[in-house]
Amino acid sequence: MTSSVAFKSFTGLRRASHESPTLHSQTPSVSSLKLPHRRLQITASKTSPKLQNRNLRVAVIGGGPAGGAAAETLAKGGIETYLIERKLDNCKPCGGAIPLCMVGEFDLPLDIIDRKVTKMKMISPSNIAVDIGRTLKPHEYIGMVRREVLDSYLRERAESNGAKVINGLFLKMEMPKGGREKDTAPYVLHYTEYDGKVGGAGQKKTMEVDAVIGADGANSRVAKSIGAGDYDYAIAFQERIKISEEKMVYYEDLAEMYVGDDVSPDFYGWVFPKCDHVAVGTGTVTHKGDIKKFQLATRNRAKDKIQGGKIIRVEAHPIPEHPRPRRLLERVALVGDAAGYVTKCSGEGIYFAAKSGRMCAEAIVEGSENGKRMVEESDLRKYLEKWDKTYWPTYKVLDVLQRVFYRSNPAREAFVEMCADEYVQKMTFDSYLYKKVVPGNPLDDLKLAVNTIGSLVRANALRKEMDKLSV
Repeated sequence: MTSSVAFKSFTGLRRASHESPTLHSQTPSVSSLKLPHRRLQITASKTSPKLQNRNLRVAVIGGGPAGGAAAETLAKGGIETYLIERKLDNCKPCGGAIPLCMVGEFDLPLDIIDRKVTKMKMISPSNIAVDIGRTLKPHEYIGMVRREVLDSYLRERAESNGAKVINGLFLKMEMPKGGREKDTAPYVLHYTEYDGKVGGAGQKKTMEVDAVIGADGANSRVAKSIGAGDYDYAIAFQERIKISEEKMVYYEDLAEMYVGDDVSPDFYGWVFPKCDHVAVGTGTVTHKGDIKKFQLATRNRAKDKIQGGKIIRVEAHPIPEHPRPRRLLERVALVGDAAGYVTKCSGEGIYFAAKSGRMCAEAIVEGSENGKRMVEESDLRKYLEKWDKTYWPTYKVLDVLQRVFYRSNPAREAFVEMCADEYVQKMTFDSYLYKKVVPGNPLDDLKLAVNTIGSLVRANALRKEMDKLSV
């Protein structure tokens, strides 16, 4: 599977030389000339105007982790903040795994975390199971949350800090027209508000704001408004299954991941524990029409452990596969799924959604001097530059892993075999839990490379034998 969008290259960033360049000139050096001493002072000033008798107005479209985190940061920073979300009780088909660093970084209360997963089973196409989690320290875990609980908490916290939460459906946006006033003219948002007073049809309304953050998911209307372009996307399908208390004991602190052509040709199937049920799901980019067939296969692979369970909710949702071609236009920026910030290989998006929402909002707060000035595109662009510089390595590594190991069943067998290595587990969990590409030990890296090559060679040999059998 290939991605149609290249990652941003950081031109201008280069390793500093350890030697100072030697310049040869026939002219006297500056230091030898007797020139009057003058102090050179360069002052950078903002060109955007100060706002008169009001603060900067920003609308956040979408109330998931990206929107909630953005709205809270804006409101705390002195911005007049509006958050528009259509479904305040929406349950998105998300595995619900969050890294340990998110709990501290976003000051999440422990009571919104359903389970603390400390063990995982990676299960190969031939049902070989590898136990993962031996390298976790006593305080380390993967948090399992329900999106309806997490999203609601983040929205309510934003509201308590001054954001106005609107139960509404964003319809379209009028961009400022050309001319001298374009840089300060407002964006006019059209939306339908549902307040329970005018029936199910809602009430059509408009709103004027100075900047917009699009946090409205993979089918983002904000992205369409700025011509952000398309991207490949996966379909995630998930069933919430209520199983007996006796069977829930098995999943008390355990999550399972299944790989194989039967559960997905280019992704994986999962069984993740929630408060009193399990989430069973899968996803695919290349065979969307077969998603229910893959879901049935995932249930069958886990059937002994979920037997007798009752399906209490069915969910489906698109998941972006790579960043959009455009994520920013003038005073409109995209974050979370709307921007395409879901990782390859793992399909993780919650942390990156919340983080991008916060980083974008921080750039607006800083650029507007806590809401006192109008912002410019250059202010919002600082968020993109910081994001790409910080997370490009993570996305690139996971993209490579998916290309190498998700391409065939033999390659997946090799991937599961590799996961048994303790060094691989340590590197994987350290990178996942703390969201950094962790530098390794050179000798262990060499050993890992040799083992990986060995696994792939065996996988290739196995594939050839399987091809013979199929003739």
